[in-house]
Amino acid sequence: MDINLKDKVILVSGGARGIGKAIVRESAREGAIPVIVNKPVDKVLDFERELKNAGHECLFIEAELSQKEDCRKAVDKTLQVYGRINCLVNNAGNNDRVGLEDGNPEDFMRSIQMNLYHYYTLTHFALEALKVSKGNIINISSVTATGGQGGTSGYTASKGGQLALTREWAVELLKYGIRVNAILPAHVQTPLYDSWINTFDNPEEKLRNMVKRIPLGNRMTTPEEIAYMALFLASDKASHITGQHLFVDGGYTHLDRAIGSS
Repeated sequence: MDINLKDKVILVSGGARGIGKAIVRESAREGAIPVIVNKPVDKVLDFERELKNAGHECLFIEAELSQKEDCRKAVDKTLQVYGRINCLVNNAGNNDRVGLEDGNPEDFMRSIQMNLYHYYTLTHFALEALKVSKGNIINISSVTATGGQGGTSGYTASKGGQLALTREWAVELLKYGIRVNAILPAHVQTPLYDSWINTFDNPEEKLRNMVKRIPLGNRMTTPEEIAYMALFLASDKASHITGQHLFVDGGYTHLDRAIGSS
């Protein structure tokens, strides 16, 4: 099915790895123009070259997203090159394990700065362009915002904030025809997930126990499965969907966990 994304400019924060990378790659395959906004990480330029060598138009913009001016620069550069933004995917973040008992207020605020601040700031600077394109916003959140995790106060507060902003912006931007939705992954096989699982004393056992609790197939979600939902939401096929929190998690959040271990 052609979802009519050809030549649509899709700005993806944290687009160089994990879920963001999958969204960038799949949007390019659909004929969209992904803009990768990311810190300078290993192999990000290789990824940009890979896409261009495959015949895809794309752009990489180096940015420290916790800094306001870098967020502004990312939007301005996109508009300078392409003249439009059709979709903003707020995705970048890190489960930095800032807890309540073992954390402190300074680390908590840094976590909010790293995981929530740029969702607002990028959207603020992209808003005028989105008004012109009647575009849409997709916030990548997490099931930790609804169920808790333990030891991740900063990250879960940020993810909860992303869900609240999704509904708030959906209301505020109705008059412009801008749709705003959130995707909530659970256990997705990404480098960041691997880093998180390795913080446990027995990561292999922890991972086995996690996977057993995912009802649909007893397997982790792939980054591509999150990307497919994002591309649907970015397309005109989702033209009457806004203010929604969409779980792409193999039933992990809402189905009886006993199913996953039966």
